[in-house]
Amino acid sequence: MLYLVPFWIAFLVGILVGWAWKPKWAELLTQKLSSVVSKSLELSLPSSSSMSPMFCLKNFGSSSCLNSLNLQPEAWVIDNGEQGKTLSVSPSEYDNSSTSRSVVNEGCSSAITEEDLKHLCQLVEMRDGGPTWMHMMDRSTPNMSYQAWRRDPKTGPPQYRSRTVFENATARIVRDFFWDDEFRPKWDDMLAYSATIEECSTTGTMVVQWIRKFPFFCSDREYIIGRRIWEVDGSYYCVTKGVTCASVPRRNKPRRVDLYYSSWYIRAVESRRGNGQLTACEVLLFHHEDMGIPWEIAKLGVRQGMWGTVKKIEPGLCAYQKERESLASLSQSAYMAQVNTKISMEYLISLESNEDLSRSDVDSTSENPLSQNISRALIYGGLTVLACSLDQGALSKTFIFGMGRKLTDRGNRPS
Repeated sequence: MLYLVPFWIAFLVGILVGWAWKPKWAELLTQKLSSVVSKSLELSLPSSSSMSPMFCLKNFGSSSCLNSLNLQPEAWVIDNGEQGKTLSVSPSEYDNSSTSRSVVNEGCSSAITEEDLKHLCQLVEMRDGGPTWMHMMDRSTPNMSYQAWRRDPKTGPPQYRSRTVFENATARIVRDFFWDDEFRPKWDDMLAYSATIEECSTTGTMVVQWIRKFPFFCSDREYIIGRRIWEVDGSYYCVTKGVTCASVPRRNKPRRVDLYYSSWYIRAVESRRGNGQLTACEVLLFHHEDMGIPWEIAKLGVRQGMWGTVKKIEPGLCAYQKERESLASLSQSAYMAQVNTKISMEYLISLESNEDLSRSDVDSTSENPLSQNISRALIYGGLTVLACSLDQGALSKTFIFGMGRKLTDRGNRPS
């Protein structure tokens, strides 16, 4: 206890200093200013004083200045392979949590295959051969119950499994709810931007681009996600995972997340109120991703913010149900959720007939993160503070960098 308080102070100070050390606006301001000055000298401008380079420098950042120079901020350009038809996504749209649509390409049907369906089925039936799931959380509200588990594979980031039951909801509406990118920003404040890159009107396969905002300790991340739905006897296997897309160039910022998997199994279940009716909806979620940060820090962040994020889903679903009741038209992404592949249970069983994997167990005991997560978080925070003292010559750079390398290696190993 004597060392706990100083370590926590060091951790918090380190986070604040790290966040304030190099703010994004300073770097963006430098880039924009140099771009305006260099390009303004090359452009032929009218003689009007309002269009002069000096006017732009004095009024830097205004819409009139950018328009007069015919310059646009950096954009994410999506090329769909058709001449003269591209989607340019400006940072202003990104900041406003907007949803944009491109001229779609029908050639994405192979982004998600039956191998992905088979893998999701194995996860649902807990026959994927993975390690034991450790119980993390069991929470509920009057209209929602939530349970979560985590496991640490030998290689790769931590994996999460959750079971959510929504009262008074159908499987179809929950399916559309999670697929509807146009409505998602109303309940998911981490989604800053979304765009459809490709879609297949035959299978319902989509390739979408997401930009997600994270807390101050982690910069924004870009995702290129392929997704597809299979329907089996009124239940839905919804696969979403990271895919490659040559038409969307990789950029330095936001950083792209290549390893991403987030898939659901949605079905109608009996209400916990005991009325014997299938008026509730169960969602089994399997999720993992590699955001490029130490896995121990990622696990601590997920554990602390999990329930705060999950409890926003239930009121969001209620709002979505009301909106669907009042509106006759569907958004394009919700419409694509209804363009799915219908298969029989016999066919689904045949996909798995050649597999002989061991069963994954669920541990009934909860994990105890107090002895590992807190101590490691304190070490990371203390290291940040120590690194901040380099400019003052207080410590050896060799010592700090050596400690950082050891902690990074430790964070990338499963506990």
